[in-house]
Amino acid sequence: MTTVALRHARVRYGPLEALHGVTLAAPGPGLTVLLGRNGSGRTTVLRALAGTVALSGGAVVWDGADVTGVPAYERARRGLCLVPERRAVFGSLTVRENLDLVSSRHDPALDAYPQLRPLLERRAGTLSGGEQRMLALSRVLLARARVVLVDEPVQGMSPPVAARTYQLLSGLDACVVIAEQRLPTALRGRPAFVCELRRGAVVFAGEAGELPR
Repeated sequence: MTTVALRHARVRYGPLEALHGVTLAAPGPGLTVLLGRNGSGRTTVLRALAGTVALSGGAVVWDGADVTGVPAYERARRGLCLVPERRAVFGSLTVRENLDLVSSRHDPALDAYPQLRPLLERRAGTLSGGEQRMLALSRVLLARARVVLVDEPVQGMSPPVAARTYQLLSGLDACVVIAEQRLPTALRGRPAFVCELRRGAVVFAGEAGELPR
């Protein structure tokens, strides 16, 4: 079992504090959904867990160990994968080359997203937004990460592909944390832990079925 957590975490961007002592835990294998409007702090939570922004206070804990001072590249080596909302693929490389960076065996990714098969020789930067999200998540499937952090995973996808994506993320043998503006309909009937943020603070934490409508 893998767990990542923030304890009394504070993050500042210049004079502005984006997280005000946030405490939350994401257990795995399983899905945790961070909810909040733009500016709520959900993206900053993902970045803090990944180590791409520094804490000004508090701690990041992974499987009971304080990793606050561990750099992002080392967290990646230990099995953490961050898929940001933007620039999640290498645009100058082809789809095939993007996948090759993770594994020479592409079948699991292409079986999950068969739409990518005819695009293997295309440069990733020429793909649509939804196709780029599929490619970024395909790389996650090949990486077999222990912790997966994804900011708005289905942006630009068609409803059927989005539903398939949530199914794939829910089925990973990993601690999966996704950031969304609102709880997706596809997840309302699935086991998921939900944390709602507002203005840099947690205002709700519980099972998806307990979330106020």
